[in-house]
Amino acid sequence: MDEEILNVIKRVHEIFRKGRLTLSVAESCTGGLISHYITALPGASNFFEAGVVTYSTAAKKKILGISASTIEISGAVSESTAREMAEKVRSLTGTDYSLSTTGNLGPEVIEGKEKGLIYIAVSKTGRTILKELRLTGSREENKEAASLSALNFLIEVLEKWQI
Repeated sequence: MDEEILNVIKRVHEIFRKGRLTLSVAESCTGGLISHYITALPGASNFFEAGVVTYSTAAKKKILGISASTIEISGAVSESTAREMAEKVRSLTGTDYSLSTTGNLGPEVIEGKEKGLIYIAVSKTGRTILKELRLTGSREENKEAASLSALNFLIEVLEKWQI
């Protein structure tokens, strides 16, 4: 595993262990890679409750309970969907924090949204913060970059919230 990724994973582990906090993840475009990264190091079971991959729109609705109106109005690749994914997975699992990703890895335009458009959300009770990415790599490069960016964003938000 790449040293940069390893250092980010170590930092996530450190923050959650020190704070005795719990985390859940809802992934779409990253396809479980974030959960894979988190569980790559021992000790993840001390804070990582669940990772859910809801790749299809139907799965987002059925498993997470994303509202049909959110998908119809904003699309699966949207800030609104990322927000709902993070809030719903946190609520379903009862974790302190959650992280979600949704986006278009490419190579084609989806819902009129260009390749490389990714939305990330970090949520805690009463607060959700979002980030938009515009990536330009291959599908695999975008998946890896989105996963790493999501973990870095999680760290950034937790440090901002002084965890």
